[in-house]
Amino acid sequence: MKVKNWMKVNPVTIERTALLQEAAELMEEHAIRHLPVVEDGHLVGFITQTDLRQYFFPSMVEKIPVHEVMVVNPITIDVNSSIEKAARLIHDFKIGGLPVMDKHRLVGMITASDIVSGFIEVMGLLRSSMRLDVVIDKAGGVDDVTRIINQHDIEIFSVATDSQPTQRKVYYFRLGLGEIDPVVSALEAAGHQVLSVMD
Repeated sequence: MKVKNWMKVNPVTIERTALLQEAAELMEEHAIRHLPVVEDGHLVGFITQTDLRQYFFPSMVEKIPVHEVMVVNPITIDVNSSIEKAARLIHDFKIGGLPVMDKHRLVGMITASDIVSGFIEVMGLLRSSMRLDVVIDKAGGVDDVTRIINQHDIEIFSVATDSQPTQRKVYYFRLGLGEIDPVVSALEAAGHQVLSVMD
């Protein structure tokens, strides 16, 4: 999944010489919490709602320009990067969003909520589905499990596994709805251990 497919294009921006009051008004008007700061069309900084909170008094926001508060050289992400990389940056740096760049040009914004939406879509969590938890027999492997599921005309939306290595690695299959009992029987007959089936 690419950042370009989940980002918000044409992001709202603010000039570095604008006052904090204007930044606060733009955030409220557009229901956003992050503003890329530009100068002559180039990204020069980033300001967030959190940055503004320390300048709460009206007398302060009416006098202080954005460039005195903004984050200089903000963390950005390339438009063709994966949203997994975006998620890691947001997690590692404890930030809420990233300006998206295409050859040094600001083309979008991606936030933590955009990334969550992407993962939810890919995992099929908003579609009618069920989850099948399986410990896979090493002889057959994942290919054998997917073959058996496909033979029973049940769609596989996604496959995930524990990130922590354990003696017993569990695979989580998000499946479309269908008759699951014959699938469970076929998997167990093939040597796989079905731990649970749930919505």
